[in-house]
Order: sequence, then C-alpha cells, then structure tokens
Amino acid sequence: MSVRAISAADAVAHLDQFDTLIDARSPAEYAEDRLPGALNWPVLDDDERRAVGTEYKQVSALEARKRGAALVARNIAEHIETRVLDKPKNWRPLVYCWRGGQRSGTLAWFLGQIGFRTQVVEGGYKAFRHVVMAQLQDLPGQLDLRVVCGKTGSGKTRLLQALRGAGAQVLDLEALACHRGSVLGSLPGHPQPSQKAFDTAVWNELRRFDAARPVFVESESKKIGRLQVPETLIERMRSTSRCVHVEMPDEARLQLLLQDYDFFVQDVEPFCEKLNALVELRGRQQIARWQADARAGRVADVFLELMHKHYDPGYTRSMQRSFAGFDTAQQLHLKDGSESSLAAAARDLLGTR
Repeated sequence: MSVRAISAADAVAHLDQFDTLIDARSPAEYAEDRLPGALNWPVLDDDERRAVGTEYKQVSALEARKRGAALVARNIAEHIETRVLDKPKNWRPLVYCWRGGQRSGTLAWFLGQIGFRTQVVEGGYKAFRHVVMAQLQDLPGQLDLRVVCGKTGSGKTRLLQALRGAGAQVLDLEALACHRGSVLGSLPGHPQPSQKAFDTAVWNELRRFDAARPVFVESESKKIGRLQVPETLIERMRSTSRCVHVEMPDEARLQLLLQDYDFFVQDVEPFCEKLNALVELRGRQQIARWQADARAGRVADVFLELMHKHYDPGYTRSMQRSFAGFDTAQQLHLKDGSESSLAAAARDLLGTR
C-alpha cells in the first residue's frame, strides 16, 4: 500500500505536482468551496451523509457506521470503475475530506491498495482553509499593487482586460466575485460564490503573482455584492498602493454602461426592481420617475441621470478618503472604450509603446 499523510501547508506548496486533487466530501460541501482544481468524488452524497448522521444521533454509532460503511464501499467501487481504471501506474492523486478523517482515509486506502502513490491532506479542507486565511494576511503586503480608479462607466474593467492581454498581472476582483460592485452589479444567471470560495479564488490569484512585477487591480469597496474583500488586501490597496486615475467623456461612459448592462435594456423589469434599493438615498418620487422612463424605453436617459445624480456626486471626495494614493495618481485619459483606445492605454501604463 502507498498512502502518505501530508500537511495542508505542504499540499498547498505542491498543488501543481499532483495529477488529480480529489475532494471526497459531499457535493454540497464541495460546492461551497474546495482546493483549486479539485474534482468531487463523494464517498457519501448529501442525502446519504444526512441519513448516516441522523442514524448516528437517533439510533447508535454502531448502526450508523455499518450503514455508512456499506454506502461508502459502493460509492468508492463506482468511482474506481468510472474514474480510475484508465489511470497509469505512476498516477499521483491527493485526497482530502472535511478534517482528513474517515472519508478521505477510506478512499485513499483503496487507491493505495491498487498501488497508486496516494497522499491525504492532514486535517482536510479545514486545515487548508486555515492556510488560505493565514496567507491572505501576508500575500498582499508582498505585492506592488496599482489601483485603477475612475468614475462608473469609465472602462476600468475593460482596461484591466486590456492590461492582461498585454501581458500584465491583473487581479480582477469583480470577475472572481461574479458582481460588478454596484447596486446594479449582479449578473443574471451568474450567482455569486460563497465567501469561502471567493477567499480561495483571491488567494489562488495572489499566490501566483510575481512580486517583482506590478499587479493591477480595480478600486473597490470593502464589499462586492454580498462578498467581503479580504481585509488585508483592501487595506493594502487603500493605504500604500499607487493609483491610476482613468477619465473618459460622459457620452463614452454612457455607451459602455449600455453595453455592459444590455440585459437591463432588453428586460427593464429587473432593472426597475433593483432601482428600489435606491429609494432611501434618492427618494421614492425620483425612483418612480426613473422606473417610468425605463419602462417607456428611455433606459439611456436613466443611466445618464444615475451617473450624474447618484454615482458621480462625491466621487472625488470618496476616492481621496479611501485611497491614499489618489491625489498623486497617474492620469490616464481615454477618448472611448474601444479596443484600440484600451490597448493603447495598456501599452502606455506598461511602457511598451
């Protein structure tokens, strides 16, 4: 048998060296968060795990273990038949469960009996989570962050994409959060991940960056939708990072907003529903007028007024209060959000013209 326990810290340090990362937890546990790239091979599915747990509490530990053993054996047999038979002799899997106990240990035992060099994460996902949270405290301070600031619709996200296309290191927090960061920012058909999954995604990006090169990131609030940006990261962005201030004419900003939020143009009712969140700030009468204009096909007019009456007022004051580097920010003027303008701006920022 070839099974070896490995600490979560060692597993994290060598993730790319394993052929397959196997999450032996239930699908619901896996969906909440997992090691990057891990595949779900549940030894108990959600219903089975629930039934065994109920029997453990209401009947006896012995009866629960007997039922669980039968279920686990059947499930592992299916995994071997459907996922293992084509694996070569030198296949190296890493297996984990919640705390590195019976579920991962049992699956790893079978794989080891076959002859595969199998490793199990000591402490399981719980230990991995501790490593992630500890490294999220340290990694931001090691990086040269460049914060891209600009009014709503000024093309900040598209500039990040152009920078990435030009070879720059980019941390796109809104993409990781599946949210554009404002009251209108949720994306239809793309629910936000759990907080744990967002933390892991941010950590997985940070750990891969070259500390000798700058990392571009968009100015964000402490929360993106319902997700909290890791505290050490947001503090680093705000207190010691250099800023880039993007400016774009209002008409070009409006066109970008209409492109980015085209789903609201096509279906105004969700747009009108989201506007209700602004009643306390803008008043019920103003919101009702915006909703009426949107339903009458004047969505562009509503977006323009949102820019001028909701998003733009207080922008400079807010940036100065939140980002220490804003007053000395590098100025970047974009005439529009075209690919050519963004590519040229990216080259300017990277000094590759």
